[in-house]
Amino acid sequence: MRKFAENTLVIASHNAGKVREIQALLSDYAVNVISAAELNLVEPEETEDTFVGNATLKALYTARATNLPALADDSGLSVDALGGRPGVHTAPYAEREPGVRDFAYGMAKLETEMQGHTNRAAQFNCVLALAWPDAHVEVVTGQVAGTLRFPPSGDQGFGFDPVFVPDGHDMTFGNMDPDKKHAMSHRAVAFAKLVKACFETSFHES
Repeated sequence: MRKFAENTLVIASHNAGKVREIQALLSDYAVNVISAAELNLVEPEETEDTFVGNATLKALYTARATNLPALADDSGLSVDALGGRPGVHTAPYAEREPGVRDFAYGMAKLETEMQGHTNRAAQFNCVLALAWPDAHVEVVTGQVAGTLRFPPSGDQGFGFDPVFVPDGHDMTFGNMDPDKKHAMSHRAVAFAKLVKACFETSFHES
């Protein structure tokens, strides 16, 4: 895998919570992390039907637009009883109206859909794509399994965190200390792979 040797990395997202989480995960490395929102870069339409496809699309678009390495995350909640939905459509699922995400609305909608289902198993999935302006891309994946719990509980994290209890724990991501969540989340699993492959060696050698 290609090693990251640049000073600046663009996070291909306008989601402030996601950007903060990624910044925290890269805090041990001498990388200047900026977001697509800070650069007033318009988000591309996510037209792919897989997490890998959408992450790659966003990373390449951002790298080409900024002429800087770009990291894109495509993540979502997959619910067994709903056949894997909302999956890649997790963000639109939480839209009260087109383009306006309201995760309180999304969680209420999910609770309604789950009525009558005894199987509450779900997974948070994450794909990270690191792209360079020359179109080279590295892709890693991460997943954490858990169960859904209603009503929502906790004001930490973001998105569907207040209804997701990871396996082996008794509290939602929304109730967890952010550092604890960062150590075990789907994004953390993917990041551990990315750091080992693309960051660790290059920075230790510098």
